[in-house]
Amino acid sequence: MARLKVLIVEDDRSLADVLAYNVRQAGYEVISAYDGQDGLTQAQIKTPDLVILDLMLPVIDGHEVCRRLRADASTKDMMVLMLTAKSEESDQLIGFSLGADDYVTKPFSVKVLLERIKALVRRKRGSDNSHDDVIASQGITIDRRRHRATASGRPLQLTRSEFRLLETLTRQPGRVFERSELIDAALGEDTVVMERTIDVHIRALRRKMADEAELIETVRGVGYRFRDPGAVTEAGEEADFDHAGQN
Repeated sequence: MARLKVLIVEDDRSLADVLAYNVRQAGYEVISAYDGQDGLTQAQIKTPDLVILDLMLPVIDGHEVCRRLRADASTKDMMVLMLTAKSEESDQLIGFSLGADDYVTKPFSVKVLLERIKALVRRKRGSDNSHDDVIASQGITIDRRRHRATASGRPLQLTRSEFRLLETLTRQPGRVFERSELIDAALGEDTVVMERTIDVHIRALRRKMADEAELIETVRGVGYRFRDPGAVTEAGEEADFDHAGQN
C-alpha cells in the first residue's frame, strides 16, 4: 500500500523541519512549503492526502489557503489540519466553517499531533468504507461515493464537515442528535471543540439548503434532527430553523 502523503505548510522553518522529521518517522511521505502560495501550488501538483496548515502564513494566510483548497475540484477532498498559535474559539469556528477537518494550537506535543493525524486518517477510511452510497429523503439526496449532495435537484456546495453533518442527520429522520454526537459524526471523536461549533455548521448548512432549511429542526435544550415526514412535532419540542440569508 502506498504511503500517505502529508503536506506541511509552515513558515517557521525550524518547526517545519521538526514536524517533517517526526511525520516522516511515523511512516508518511512528507512535502514541505513555507508560505501560503507555495502550499497551494504543492497541493495542486503533489496531491497530498493531508495538509498540515499553519494559520499565520506569508503571501496567503492559512484561512484563505483552506478556502481555496476546498473550492478547487482537484484539492477539495484533502484532509486539512490547521496548526496555529491562535486559540480563541472564534478562530476555530472560522477554520471549521472554511472546511478544516481538525485544529491544533501551539504549543503542542508532537505525539499528540501524530495521534490527531492518525484519527483523521481512520475517520477518512471509515467514511469511505461504511454505509450505503446514496441516501435520499424529502428532496435531499446524498451520494457518498461521489461526495455530492443535492436539494430538490440543486447541487449543494458543502464543506467536508457540512457534508458529514447532513449525511448523519438525513440517514435517521426523526432521531434527535445531541450536539456532542454531531461533533463526533461531523468532526470526529478525537476533535476537541466547543459544542457551539456545531451551531455554526448548522447555520451555514441551512443557508446553503435555502428552501429546504426547515428540514433541519432544532430541539430546544437538546440538539438537532432531520424532520420525520411521518411524525408530528411533539409537545414541548419547538422546531426552529434559520431561513437562508439569516444568521
